[in-house]
Parts: sequence; structure tokens; C-alpha cells
Amino acid sequence: AGRYLDHRTRAIARSAAEELAALEVPRVTLLIDGEERELPTAELRLGDVILVRPGGRMPVDGEIVEGQSELDRSLLTGESVPVFAGVGQAVSAGEANLTGPLKVRATAVGEETSLHRMADLVAIAESGRSKYTSLADAAAKLYAPGVHILSALAFLGWLLYSGDMRVALNIAAAVLIITCPCALGLAVPAVTTAASGKLFRKGMLIKHETAMERLAQVDTVVFDKTGTLTEGTPELTNGATISRQDMALAMALAEGSSHPLSRAIWAAGKATGVAPVVLTAQSEVPGYGAEGLLDGQRVRLGRAAWVGADAGEQTSSWLQRGEGPAVAFEFADSLRAGAEEAVSALKASGKNVILMSGDTRLAVEAMAARLGIETWIAEALPRDKAERIAALAAEGHHVLMVGDGLNDTAALTAAHVSISPASALDAARVASDIVLLGGNLAPIAEATETARSAVRRIKENFQIATIYNIIAVPLAVAGMATPLIAALAMSTSSITVSLNALRLRG
Repeated sequence: AGRYLDHRTRAIARSAAEELAALEVPRVTLLIDGEERELPTAELRLGDVILVRPGGRMPVDGEIVEGQSELDRSLLTGESVPVFAGVGQAVSAGEANLTGPLKVRATAVGEETSLHRMADLVAIAESGRSKYTSLADAAAKLYAPGVHILSALAFLGWLLYSGDMRVALNIAAAVLIITCPCALGLAVPAVTTAASGKLFRKGMLIKHETAMERLAQVDTVVFDKTGTLTEGTPELTNGATISRQDMALAMALAEGSSHPLSRAIWAAGKATGVAPVVLTAQSEVPGYGAEGLLDGQRVRLGRAAWVGADAGEQTSSWLQRGEGPAVAFEFADSLRAGAEEAVSALKASGKNVILMSGDTRLAVEAMAARLGIETWIAEALPRDKAERIAALAAEGHHVLMVGDGLNDTAALTAAHVSISPASALDAARVASDIVLLGGNLAPIAEATETARSAVRRIKENFQIATIYNIIAVPLAVAGMATPLIAALAMSTSSITVSLNALRLRG
């Protein structure tokens, strides 16, 4: 009954594939001869032109036919900085439009969109993961029928030998009681409960019943970058070198903008007590930045090419007064707490650590060098991540995937075991076996060691149960144990197993 109720509870929860499907935009604005018409996304056809306003999400894969803007692709590709979008550029379902209205011609709709194909990838991976057989299930598969067959044979044997139905039933009952798989049944849950409690106190929530066993087998750890090893939000790094006048001017241009770099400038200025100046004729130029007038002089904050500056390798926004030289505001994604400790501890324990991200080559290479990760992959699409993990599995590796975004969902599901931060997208959290409740990554390394200790305790419990059965079963079959003695023996074995499991809490 307990197993049935557990199954029902899990069946109610949506799968990660369903979470991805829930991200699809239900209604779109279709353009017909210049007129707008609202209709369900499911009714779109190839070649239809739709309007995507700032703040909206792309409902289909398509090509921009009019407009300029910037796109937030962080959920889909892991790129931490918005990218410029103009006429002729391809867009994918799930990308967010940030600064300007775009007219998009649909090139893939319905089940053919990149978002829907990703959901299909996740569904396939979910069905594959369900084939994992836990140690408890493997043991019960043999033990349960064996016990009943043994009890039936004891009953028949004693009935033929003694001709006394009462004696035969008593001995058969004693065999059933003394072999009652309580110790065997407790071998796994007693340990996983103790281990889960220990990890919960460290800030990790175990979601799946076999996650602990799979985590103990891990030999390769794959990290996503943006939002996992980093906070996923840019921070101004050269604020100390920028004058208060320039900061006040940049804050005035950044005020009210939803662009991540603008928000970072505003936050940095407020933290240092700078107040924005007052501008006139202020406007945002989609895809380029913001501009206004200060005492009749034009001021701009935005892309390097827009202000005549040379873009470097560092993520930057540029401030220009009139025709004067532009001032660079440089940004970096701050490292998540415990990232360095986690990577260092995992490498020290002999695990292979890989950084795999959809971000640019320079950003991923810099992060890998900072953390001492030798193997890294940049500009990886969701399918690339899932295929890479499948390839590692085919080579015999047991992969732990740590990720947080939409682009990580297929990889999280395809991995042998997976972890996502509590701040992750809903679909990523659903796909994961373990959720990191706090913002610190340090407990990940400790979790792998706790899992290995837990599996050792599980195997010890199986040994205890086996030794107990080797001694007790012959006594019961020989008629040397009454049902009461059998119950006492069975209880003793269960207590022993539980006490062994509690050793993990130390």
C-alpha cells in the first residue's frame, strides 16, 4: 500500500518535459496586411509574420524581417550577455526580446521548434533514467519469492513427515516470520533517510529515491557556467576608476532600462551613494543603448560600435559625451559562493571535472582558467550538452551534471545523477535528482562522499541481513524456533540494521 501511494504521489508531479512545454507562448500577435490579430500559437503556419514586443518571449523559430533589439538567450544557450538582433537574424522559441519590437517570419512552428525538440530530448532521457534498478529492488526481486517458496516447502515437508497440520503450519509461520524482509527492507531506506537528513542540514534536498546510490557511482562532474558556477548577473568591475560625474550620467541613462548591464550600473551607483543627473529628450535605441541631452549636449550609453569605441574581450558598456572619447564600464559575472572549493575538492577526490556552457569561448575559457578546470566546452547548444553526456556514459563514465537553465534540462535528465540550485528554472529543478537549497556550491563535493559512505552502509546492512538468514532460517526450518522466538530474532536484526544506518549521522 505504501509503495502504491508513493507511486501515486510521484505520478502527480509534472515531468521536466512537461515543464518545458509549459514555457511555450500560448498566444501570438499575427500581422496580416499591416493589421494585428491575436490567435493561438498552435494556429500559426510557416511563413506567417508575427510581432514580438519588448519583454515578450519568442513563440516560434524564425527570422527577423523588421526591427532591431537585443535578445536574452540565457535560458536557451547560457549566454550571460544579451546579443544584438537585427534583420535577417535567426531566432529560436524561448528567447526573450529585451529592448525593441521585432517582426519575425516563422520558419518552424509547433513540434518543429527548438523548444519543443528540447522537450522531446528530455522525455527520451527521462524514460531512460527510469530503467535504473535500485539495490533494494534487485534484492527483493530474488528474496521475496524465495522466502515464500521456502515456507511452502517447510509446510509440505513437515506435513508429510509428521502428519500434523498444526505443527506444519507453526513451522511454516516461523519460517515466514524469521525471514520477514524487515531487515532487508530497512537496509536501504534506513541509510538513505539518515544520509538525506545529513545532506539536508548541509543545504541539499534529495528528491529521488535512488539518487544517493547513483551519486555514489559518479566519476565525472559536468558544470554549467552561467547561473551555476556564477550568479548569472553581471557586476560592474571598474567602478572605482569611474568618476562620480560619469557614474551619475550613466545612471541617468540606465534608469528605467531592463537591460542587465543597465541594472548593474544602477546598482553600483546606488551602492556608492551617487545620484543620477537630470536629462532631457531621453530615449532608448533598440539594439544599441540609451541616449539623451545634458545641457544641449548629446550623451550616449551602449554598444561600442554605436559610440565609435573599439570593443575588447571584456563585456563592456560605453558612455560618450558629445563627440568626446567613450568611457568603458566593464562587467564580469560574479563567481557563486563555494564554486572554487567545490571544484578543488572534487578534483582532489579523483573526479574528472568538465565545464560545459553555451556562453562564448572567451568567457568559458576565462572561467575554466580561474577554477583550474582543464576540460571545457563553449557555445554548446542544449542538444550538444545532452549528446556529450550520452557519449561520456557510452564510454563507461557515471556523470553528475550541475546546471540551472532551460538549456541544461536535457543534460540534467540524461546524466546519471543531477543537481540544480534552488534558483534554477522550474524545468531544471524538476529534471534534477537533488536541489541545492542555498547559494553555496561547496556541499556538492561532500555530498558525493556522503553518498559513497551511504552505499557502504547499505551493503553492510545486506551482509548483516544475509548472515542473520544463514543462521536463522535453518533453525526455523528444523522446527527449533517458535513464531514468538522468530519474531524476536527478526526484530533484533531490524534494530541492528537501523543502528548501523545511524552511524552515517556522525
